Amino acid sequence: MLDQFIETWQINNRINLYLLEAIAPEALGGVSASGGRSVALQFAHLHNVRLMWVETAAPELLVPKIPTKTKADKEALTKALLHDALVQSGESIEHLLRQGFKSGRIKGFKPHPAAFLGYLLSHEGYHRGEIGIILTQAGTPLDDKISYGLWEWGVR
Repeated sequence: MLDQFIETWQINNRINLYLLEAIAPEALGGVSASGGRSVALQFAHLHNVRLMWVETAAPELLVPKIPTKTKADKEALTKALLHDALVQSGESIEHLLRQGFKSGRIKGFKPHPAAFLGYLLSHEGYHRGEIGIILTQAGTPLDDKISYGLWEWGVR
């Protein structure tokens, strides 16, 4: 069963990378009509939230967070930087999940590691949806192939 949970996490991370790859670099700065995080900041948020949990539960797995406070920080958010960060934090979360399933708990999270995985998947799926809305409102919608591809977990 552990292998299935880990594979589920890996697929989720590949879906995020698939989405990032499909977005034109100039669309990373798009924001929704109501404001909030840009597309690039949404991806940075995924990475940084992962690390928030890693920092609490297994600090030895911590990788660098993405700074997002200043204008210069935000302008530095390239596809390459976001891709590399998501790969790194994805690996950290994979190790955290392995440790958690072995011990039966994720420090700082209740009730159990399977629920933690569900939390992560829900959180990241929510933000993938936000990214799709932002891109549409900014006039750079995902094409249908990509939109449907986000749901093709059997091939990602």
